[in-house]
Amino acid sequence: MANHLYQNDLPDGLSLGPIVAIDCETMGLNPHRDRLCLIQMSGGDGECHLVQIRPGQTEAPNLCAMLEDPAVLKLFHFGRFDIAALYNRFGALAAPVYCTKIASKLVRTFTDRHGLKTLLQDMVGVDISKHQQQSDWGAETLTDAQLDYAASDVLYLHQLKNAFDALLAREGRMDMAQACFSFLPTRAKLDLAGWPDIDIFAH
Repeated sequence: MANHLYQNDLPDGLSLGPIVAIDCETMGLNPHRDRLCLIQMSGGDGECHLVQIRPGQTEAPNLCAMLEDPAVLKLFHFGRFDIAALYNRFGALAAPVYCTKIASKLVRTFTDRHGLKTLLQDMVGVDISKHQQQSDWGAETLTDAQLDYAASDVLYLHQLKNAFDALLAREGRMDMAQACFSFLPTRAKLDLAGWPDIDIFAH
């Protein structure tokens, strides 16, 4: 496994394949207030590609092209937040997408534990550390520990997707999951537009 750190954008000509696992690190959980600092990606080959975003940056052409490429499935865990953070910063709406947290909530109805660490332990047999989760991602120079933590959030998502695909098929909920995934970019836009806590489907 290796980490590849870039500044501002993915390098020209880099292809991460047809399914790209993506996660973001920010200064907080409010995308209007807290800046996007780091985007980590993996094509499922054990390699992690990380892009450090400078303050005030609003363009990343290669990254945005991948986010909007209809031939590339973007794989997230709690994609609702990451899709919103990326769209808020760059104006690029990720699609098509797959979210392992949504998949978990559709088939692991016997538990309320849907965090990535728990899912990787239960379904893939991988134990990841969350020690760096609340570190300063806005630092000019990120530590190796931070980069390793960021990488761990995407390196195993392909395996997790495969496990959930089998469960969704077993429980007859794949079509429902796909409909939820398709709605997810719109859900992220609703969050940014002022409906983060309102159920628009309620009476």
